[in-house]
Amino acid sequence: MIYFDNAATSWPKPENVLSAMEKCMREYGANPGRGGHKMALEAGRVIFKARESIAKLFNIKNPMNVIFTLNTTEALNLGIKGLLRPGDNVITTSMEHNSVIRPLKALEETGVEVTIVNCNQEGYLNPDDIKKAIKPNTRLIVITFASNVTGTVMPVEEVGKIAREKGIVFMVDAAQGAGIFDIDVEKMNIDLLAFPGHKALLGPQGTGGLFIREGINLKPLKEGGTGSSSEMITQPDIVPDKYESGTPNTVGIAGLSAGVEFILEKGIHNIRRKEEELTEYMLEGLKEIGNIKIYGPKSAKDRAAVISINIGEMDSGEVSYILDRVYGIATRAGLHCAGLAHRTIGSFNQGTVRFSFGYFNTKEEVDSALDALRNIASEV
Repeated sequence: MIYFDNAATSWPKPENVLSAMEKCMREYGANPGRGGHKMALEAGRVIFKARESIAKLFNIKNPMNVIFTLNTTEALNLGIKGLLRPGDNVITTSMEHNSVIRPLKALEETGVEVTIVNCNQEGYLNPDDIKKAIKPNTRLIVITFASNVTGTVMPVEEVGKIAREKGIVFMVDAAQGAGIFDIDVEKMNIDLLAFPGHKALLGPQGTGGLFIREGINLKPLKEGGTGSSSEMITQPDIVPDKYESGTPNTVGIAGLSAGVEFILEKGIHNIRRKEEELTEYMLEGLKEIGNIKIYGPKSAKDRAAVISINIGEMDSGEVSYILDRVYGIATRAGLHCAGLAHRTIGSFNQGTVRFSFGYFNTKEEVDSALDALRNIASEV
């Protein structure tokens, strides 16, 4: 199988990730923070090490401001619903994933005002449009780092500067950026950073997190046991405990920690360079095949390693099915949980076939995909 669905979940995982998870289950798979015995203490140390590694990757000053969640969706819900109140205005874009749009639309019913700034047909956001949309009651600006449909990289640093100048909280959905791009929460003025553990950070599913800048107080999504302040019948007001009720996914976080260590060892710039080369290689190859429409930026430098296409008027699901069953190539077809983004780029009715590359993909695999598409396109 040639795996080109890394925008959904990265595969394969590095060997050190698998080893770390196995070691956790075999040697210290106890409940961290819920006991003073050696196994529980070791589990706690591993989780703290994961916070430190993530803090290093994103230039976060205090590792305790890294909150672990089940995925980016939970992190986004915590940040959005934990901050906004009736009467607040929030600004977002037309290229967002449903993990941003749906929580915002749910809050709209409670009296939160939602402003959606339109991007162009390639998915680009003009920062001036964000500035023009700001109102006296704007409390939050939330944008994706890169589109999961077109790969379009957003002007995060520019929007972060606007938000900081206006005193507005700035939140970034880094589902398609974390582990690939150099994300610096200080340089980019990011106040809330939601990230997945199971995509380019190379950890397992069921992991993710939210960076919460010092001084930002969110209402927790849930309350319960934290392993701390057990004498209290109210939720502790300390981070990360305030936001991490219940037994954590220790084995998953151990794997995530190993994935981040792999990235730090290889170098984020080296990872980005390889994925950019694969993306450019496929974009050039696609141009030579007739009857194929390519969505998003023309240059690989302006996009994550995500390419969405269509072949003539063929149903995107049918193309993806043929790639899988006939050629052994895994892609994702349809609307990619981002219907508004597809409306923006003009592919809502047809959907698209999405190819998304990871660090372990090769040019030979891209050649196989191009050959398959050439064959399919010739029969249309």
